[in-house]
Amino acid sequence: MADIAPAERTERTGATVEQVLPAERRLRDSELFLLALALAAGVVAGVGVVLIDLLLAFLRWVAFGVGSDQHLIDIDLGPARVLLMPVCGGLLVGLSLMLLRRWRPREIVDAIEANALLGGRMSVSDSLGLVAATLLSGGFGASVGMEAAYTQLGAALASRLGRSVELRRDDVRTLVGCGAAGAIAAAFNAPLTGAFYAFELIIGSYTLQTLAPVGLAALTGALVVRGLVGPTPIFVVWHEISISASDYPAFFCLGLASAGLGILVMKGVTSTEALFRSLAVPRWARPAIGGLLIGAIAVPFPQILGGGHGGIMRALHSGFDLAFLAGLIVAKILASAVSIGAGFRGGLFSTSLFLGSLFGSFIGSGLVQLGPQFGADPLVYAMVGMGAVAAAIVGAPVTMIMIVLETTGEFSAMIGVMVGVVTAAIAVRHWFGYSFATWRFHLRGLSIRSPEDVGWINELLVGPMMRRDPAVIAAELPIDGLRKRFPAGSIRQVFVVDGRGGFCGIIDPGDPSVVNDAEESKTVGDLVSQPAPFLLPSDDLRTALDRFSQAAQETLPVVDNPKDRRIIGYMSEAYALRRYAHELERHRGGRQDDAGIFSPAPGDTPTGPKRP
Repeated sequence: MADIAPAERTERTGATVEQVLPAERRLRDSELFLLALALAAGVVAGVGVVLIDLLLAFLRWVAFGVGSDQHLIDIDLGPARVLLMPVCGGLLVGLSLMLLRRWRPREIVDAIEANALLGGRMSVSDSLGLVAATLLSGGFGASVGMEAAYTQLGAALASRLGRSVELRRDDVRTLVGCGAAGAIAAAFNAPLTGAFYAFELIIGSYTLQTLAPVGLAALTGALVVRGLVGPTPIFVVWHEISISASDYPAFFCLGLASAGLGILVMKGVTSTEALFRSLAVPRWARPAIGGLLIGAIAVPFPQILGGGHGGIMRALHSGFDLAFLAGLIVAKILASAVSIGAGFRGGLFSTSLFLGSLFGSFIGSGLVQLGPQFGADPLVYAMVGMGAVAAAIVGAPVTMIMIVLETTGEFSAMIGVMVGVVTAAIAVRHWFGYSFATWRFHLRGLSIRSPEDVGWINELLVGPMMRRDPAVIAAELPIDGLRKRFPAGSIRQVFVVDGRGGFCGIIDPGDPSVVNDAEESKTVGDLVSQPAPFLLPSDDLRTALDRFSQAAQETLPVVDNPKDRRIIGYMSEAYALRRYAHELERHRGGRQDDAGIFSPAPGDTPTGPKRP
């Protein structure tokens, strides 16, 4: 059947092309079809998380002799192994990334960048390379989390699924969010966390249109892992917590302090990266040097190895001594900065949760030491610190509230966690303006403040939008010729060209200096005082709007190239703004049916379907 021409195929089936194509479009436009794809994305993400965890457990057994049901802090690893295994992991990561760069010499696009700039397009092969590097990093003790691997794989596979059936741009972006939601929900056994992770960090907005597919994917991913692993929350709280009215001001202060700690971590990672780039060593060797530093830190503080799930459980259950907590907080910050700065792959999601639990426990234990009259419960402060520091570093405040409550199963702490998280999120937004992901985009020169789709503006080019009937006049013509051809009031702007046809300026025939000039020897070229800016057909709409703002002109010519500058068209600022507003409304509004699956069918009235 693959060799049958389209005309023959439709002849044999009895269907015409006109009958086949609308059916395909109806399928792509069907919200039930999108739900089916979201369900598939959730299943794939859940299975992917289980496979990654199995591979991670195998690598940690090879590197540290840790069983699949144990954490790195559960056994005595020995100083020699703690010191050497991160170095071995660094060598493996450095060599693997070197091979990947030779094979695919480009930056790996993550889900946030894909949804913000590329309409959800992600490479599965690039993502598998990132997953492999992240597994090697986490398996050999780098102080990074595995969430980057989970979400990268889930989102990339969902993106491939959406593009394989030729979904529209907005639907592909939604499906990328579904893959990430299913991965996070599966990783933490927390479907609400997965859904809000997608809304806040991957899609950039919450709408009824995206609620059903993202929610279904998150629920599916969590159910897949619950069916394979079990339904128990990963961080169980063993005693009943209590919160008094005096705790809430302390939670507010904890949120402010967490914001400062989060900014310190983000800037520390950036400074460490710059330091490693300045070293006169090959790029592939940097992770090994970082591994040596990580091992040296881990000898007195083995809790810093890995993302920190075992450390969170220890902080929530038995806790640490106050002096040891202070040293462990500093050690974890340094180890995380060295891990990412040296070139290990992974994220700060789990790391920020662990660091937050340590910081909150430190504050709570400090209040207990200051005086029993405060009635502080270090466990509650650890939970608030988890959410607050994670919200400061990762962003996504609702996600962080949900993850603390779902992973611990302790919803009675909701208000306290909300106080710390919201305070930290607002403070970081005010003081710093970035989350960890958007801060790294900023350093790369990408103007991404959120995953909201801004890539469409880069796809609107001047060439297809320009008008092709520009008013042009030769520079050598006398001014009287200009008045005769373009009387005052007939047109606002005329483009002046030289003898070779190259653009050299803009004049207004109604300008008093043109109308009242009586010198017969003057030419049109004499009226052009300075070169005017121009547009190229390959410029995008953002560039055009910036050029209009800089030039303070209502209309600009479009030239063929910067050297010859032959005018091929023109564009007005009013049209550019109108087109921008139209596209912005279309992308923010999505489909005409805003409520998606929860709204009446297109032909229905509020009281029922219309009768024919």
